Amino acid sequence: MRSWNEPTKKRLHIEIIPMIDVMMFLLVFFILISLNVIPALGIKTSLPESGHAQVLKPQNNAIITLGKNDRLQLDGKDISKIKILDSLKQLKEKNKNLVIIIRCDKGIDVQRLVSIMDLLKGSGFKSISIATKNKN
Repeated sequence: MRSWNEPTKKRLHIEIIPMIDVMMFLLVFFILISLNVIPALGIKTSLPESGHAQVLKPQNNAIITLGKNDRLQLDGKDISKIKILDSLKQLKEKNKNLVIIIRCDKGIDVQRLVSIMDLLKGSGFKSISIATKNKN
């Protein structure tokens, strides 16, 4: 008697390596996109150079940006000089160790920088820093 070979059933399996490749591609893509988008927020400034600049930790900071044409921003949002104190006082109520960092363009008049710092000191803010970039 003749025996017939029964076809073997193929077992299905999932190829995971191409799926991992696609996920890595998406992860790298979104990281690169997010790195290019974040610095585009706010006023574009050319910071003054300093040979002894310190790196500040990014916690508990409020960033004031002084731009050309009397532009003023708090944490990337336009604000008037009158409203900035109210906003900073609200931030200080939430965080007692608030550090104010002033970003200022090279071409800004020193008197404007001094008047903002005087306004902040007169309102009780003690920790004020000026952002610079390393001279390299």
